Amino acid sequence: MKLEQVFDPRNNAFNAFRLALAAEVMLFHSWPATGHQVPKPILELFFSVGVDGFFAISGFLITRSWLCDPRVRDYLTARALRILPGFYICLVLTAFVFAPLSVAIEGGSVSKLLASGGPISYVLKNAAVAYLQPGISGTLSHVPGGPAWNGSMWSLIWELLCYLVVAAIGVAGLADKRWISPAILAVGVVGALLLPPLTFPGTWTIPQLAVRSAIMFASGAIMYQWRDVIPARWSLVAVCVVIVLAAGQLPDYRVVGALPLAYAVIVSASLIHNPRLRLRTDLSYGLYIYAFPVQQLLAVCGVARLHPALFFLVSVAAVLPVAALSWYLIEKPAMSLKRRLRRKWAAPVASSSDEPLDTSSAQVVAERGAPDVPDPA
Repeated sequence: MKLEQVFDPRNNAFNAFRLALAAEVMLFHSWPATGHQVPKPILELFFSVGVDGFFAISGFLITRSWLCDPRVRDYLTARALRILPGFYICLVLTAFVFAPLSVAIEGGSVSKLLASGGPISYVLKNAAVAYLQPGISGTLSHVPGGPAWNGSMWSLIWELLCYLVVAAIGVAGLADKRWISPAILAVGVVGALLLPPLTFPGTWTIPQLAVRSAIMFASGAIMYQWRDVIPARWSLVAVCVVIVLAAGQLPDYRVVGALPLAYAVIVSASLIHNPRLRLRTDLSYGLYIYAFPVQQLLAVCGVARLHPALFFLVSVAAVLPVAALSWYLIEKPAMSLKRRLRRKWAAPVASSSDEPLDTSSAQVVAERGAPDVPDPA
């Protein structure tokens, strides 16, 4: 069967896979957060696969989102409401709850921290989503993971830039051209070959991050644009996993492994129709944006003395309630607002036309309003 046949917007495991990818990022961060080195043979994949898998899934679902509803206002509003409310609340909580808590635990002066202007500076300088100020007024000076409060935030600006590129391609009338995603992937691979590979620890440049994001997002977009010809089989998933593992020994595994990783993640999530894995709640975003500050706060409390694997388990137990609160109090209401706005904007169009609604359009509207559809962002 082809990917187009097995992908059911109402019955898939994309939310479960995104939750697993967020947990993988959290697991990797458990090593530096406790002052441990990741074994070199697995380092390349360990610090890459979680975020790369996110970008591949986004490429698949965001491409679908635009092609199903190619209206710039709807598209940009949907993307903004999925990312920004949770992001801003996380910034504020990190600056005015997590950082003061860390100071109080260490016996410092919370009032002095708040008077320093560091917390408000953290919020304002990072408000454009670009993560420009990682630290807050000298906090976290005694933890193994360093002074940054949220080392996961760097990826969000690149995610948003990918969304804008999709919109630009759509406005240019190229979104339905099946050569566009392979062309972007090819350019990205050439860029990866010409640039030094990303390393951890290390300093990452804008060209390196742009290439990484383009390669993975384009790989996911290819999976959607070519879904009618791509076979969806578990045997091919296994082959792709082997390719990714082998490519992990290269300086930049994405040169060979980007498309196989996208295939393995997207096809697996599409093939799984188990109701238990069809998660109605999407805690992955909350887990992703809150994991790092919670882990840093746990390190302040002395939990970093644990082995990284045990530290990870404690971190999961601590972060999941925060992610759930983010989902139910912030993200889910924002998504409900998105659907209400879409209905409001569509109503004048529907009322001004005597033409019957095309059944394919009706199906798209139904799919996008259904709670089981994984939100692209």
